[in-house]
Amino acid sequence: MTRPSPRVRNQRGVAAPSPVVMLSVVAVAMAGIAFVATRGGDPTEREVATQVAHESPTADPSASTSKTPKPDPKPTQPAVRRGSVYVEVYNNSGITGLAGRVGERASGIGWRVVGTDNWYGTIPATTVYYPARLKAAAKQLALDLGIHRTAPAVDPMRRDRLTIILTGDLS
Repeated sequence: MTRPSPRVRNQRGVAAPSPVVMLSVVAVAMAGIAFVATRGGDPTEREVATQVAHESPTADPSASTSKTPKPDPKPTQPAVRRGSVYVEVYNNSGITGLAGRVGERASGIGWRVVGTDNWYGTIPATTVYYPARLKAAAKQLALDLGIHRTAPAVDPMRRDRLTIILTGDLS
């Protein structure tokens, strides 16, 4: 009895890449396009710096009346009315109850805290976010609480109030 000989394939064909490989190539290309499209922009975050003016006392009271006062080159901004500005405080740290404590502290200073909760997302540092019309109030709130960063509000933040996002305990 003779055995049939196995067939030998000598045809060559083209193998199509698997869908996983194709999706990987598309994902890498999209990531490259996103990287190129978003780089080079200036960050919109700002640091709040405190300025303290020191006045030197004059030895002769009559000497101060002889000088004519110079007009202030900057118009003075109206004082921020803390009780008329809504504030929300969010905890983006692992410290339990941090938003509540900071909310109580802000309320004690006179700010109108309307809510505290947890924030889910990535925030680089504790920041006061503000809509454009409340920029001066945001700076005042940051100074009151010792927060060093302010930035314009972004979605999903509300545009009628200040939003504090805490990444650690305030000193």
